[in-house]
Amino acid sequence: MSALPTGDPGSQTLVPHWLDAVARRELADTVQAALADPEVHPVTAIHLQDVLTELHVAAAREAVWPTSAARVRLATGWDDDVLPVRLSPVELAGVLELDGLPEALRDVLRSRAGRP
Repeated sequence: MSALPTGDPGSQTLVPHWLDAVARRELADTVQAALADPEVHPVTAIHLQDVLTELHVAAAREAVWPTSAARVRLATGWDDDVLPVRLSPVELAGVLELDGLPEALRDVLRSRAGRP
């Protein structure tokens, strides 16, 4: 997602969705399959590419600043492989529209807390 000035009416809040390694892999596989479809709309493709980028950024954040997510995992009792994947409303909507998205992952992404 491109950085926009604070207060810009076009800016969107990124919401963390706490996903384990399996869910992140399923998300990446589903998005990559959608991007391989020549029928995907170009604007949708841009948002889906941003989702793939965020999956890499989430892993990098964990490597550089592991204590932030570790505190949340400790407080919630989540497993060590759970990381926050931050998605904008447009990115989330694009992912939720994908036919191949597993239902369990769809349910997690739809939940307000980002994790059941």
